[in-house]
Amino acid sequence: MSQSPPMSLVNVVAANVSDDDSAVNANQRLRAPIGKVVCVGRNYVAHAHELGNEVPTAPMLFMKPASSVVSIGQGVIRPNPEMVGETHYETELCVQLSADLSAATIEEVQQAIGGVTLGLDLTLRDLQSELKEKGHPWERAKCFDGACVLADWLDPQAFGDFSDVAYQLYINDALKQDGDTALMLFPVYELLVNISHAFSLQAGDVIMTGTPSGVGVLHAGDQLKLKLGEHEWQAQVQ
Repeated sequence: MSQSPPMSLVNVVAANVSDDDSAVNANQRLRAPIGKVVCVGRNYVAHAHELGNEVPTAPMLFMKPASSVVSIGQGVIRPNPEMVGETHYETELCVQLSADLSAATIEEVQQAIGGVTLGLDLTLRDLQSELKEKGHPWERAKCFDGACVLADWLDPQAFGDFSDVAYQLYINDALKQDGDTALMLFPVYELLVNISHAFSLQAGDVIMTGTPSGVGVLHAGDQLKLKLGEHEWQAQVQ
């Protein structure tokens, strides 16, 4: 018997908006459905080093489809490790656009960010490594259903120019990732300008801005806690 697809993030957020004023304000502005999720690879030097990768001189971009997006309220579901190997977590600061951007300026980018939250870029690391070794594309390792886990959207005005935003991931109460946007190779506004010159962005699109060091394996039953300033979300790995 086939399972029903997960509820779309847009519907989940609409049904579960908290009483937090910043969350309410952000979700009122974010009415466009997610069209695509643009991800940024190796935006933190320490993360590039921990995976043995070169540090990029320009933003490395890849995408996840909207079908990969789920709300953190739905939990974190790993694909069967016996079939696809380990699932790794990558915690990232994420923004969603409330306006279209094409060949944008910094000023246009500042006006176009409608919400901010934390997300998990889930990666089938064994499969990704295997595909890379063969010189094949590795969408299979990044684009599966549930591969993009997003928390509730918050008002971006509370985070200034995103130049010094701290966030954390705890697993079973142990700190695993401690991110700070001040350590990004390519800051948030600069990233969006760069992406918009590569291809157009649309209202509703999500940008995952890169993960700090500390990525690792998820295990069934792990208790996750994501913290962004005074905001906190929890989920269990299935």
